[in-house]
Amino acid sequence: MNGSSGILRHAILAAALVTPCIAAAASYPERPVRIVVPVSAGGGVDSLARIVAQHYNAVWGQPFIVDNRPGAGGSIGAEIAARAAPDGYTLMVSSSSYITNAAIREVRYDPIRDFQPITKLTTNPYIIVVTPSLPVKSVNDLVALARAKPDTITYASSGTGGILHMGAELLTALTNTKMTHVPYKGVADGYPAVMSGTVNWMLGSPISAQPQMKAGRLRGIAVTGEKRIKALPDLPAIAESVPGYEVSAWFGLFAPAHLPAPILEALYKEAAKAVNEPQLAARMEAGGTETVGNPPREFTQQTKNEYDKWRNLVKKAGLKLQ
Repeated sequence: MNGSSGILRHAILAAALVTPCIAAAASYPERPVRIVVPVSAGGGVDSLARIVAQHYNAVWGQPFIVDNRPGAGGSIGAEIAARAAPDGYTLMVSSSSYITNAAIREVRYDPIRDFQPITKLTTNPYIIVVTPSLPVKSVNDLVALARAKPDTITYASSGTGGILHMGAELLTALTNTKMTHVPYKGVADGYPAVMSGTVNWMLGSPISAQPQMKAGRLRGIAVTGEKRIKALPDLPAIAESVPGYEVSAWFGLFAPAHLPAPILEALYKEAAKAVNEPQLAARMEAGGTETVGNPPREFTQQTKNEYDKWRNLVKKAGLKLQ
């Protein structure tokens, strides 16, 4: 009898907790929603956040306001989002840098515990681009040159701890080579350095690297995803010559942890519709980007796996926490 009473009490308590969540989802959103973007306006993350914001506004009739909070490699914006109330009125659109930053430097948020992943919006590989004067036309050539001249081959990045830096470090770790990192303030500063030969190579995005490749100012030698991409079918994947290598840029939608499940489900479904609109998806594919819109549970597991991957690399490579 006591056991039955205990089960009944738990059931009543669970129902009491769920009912307000259902009510909140039914009326959500009742006021403007802030979407924190931890980088400056005008880039890919910002543009994607505005696409999602416009879709939400059209569906629910409430303003979804993009709030750009750049600084500290994206950590400032991520911290703001992590500390917000988990009520659906503060969201975040971020690249995977919020995870790589936490893997290599001290930040005031936990990338797994403090966030509820909603959906991965898009994903794309990077391209290894080299200065045209460098005598390499493949990843094997680059690795051989690095082994012949340890520490003399240089690569640029958009800053220590970012995905471009970590992606290059993963290559050196898997090939047991030593190359020198040259961090810049952003991708826009890294490209000219590689084009001029000041730095030997870097990882670049398909959209920004392709025009320079077509103009002959950069040479692309491989893509960083698991397989080749439709936009550049002649470029092999690094994994074809370096087993186990895979690095992709992705943009995702997040909320503070403990977001009510009904609101989470509504945000996920509408965001997936936004990025998979046929014209938008086709336009992105042409530039080397794939739209995703996967379920929260799947995206949550992916973020956990990625965090473990980068933390293990930091330990293996002996990278210093900043």
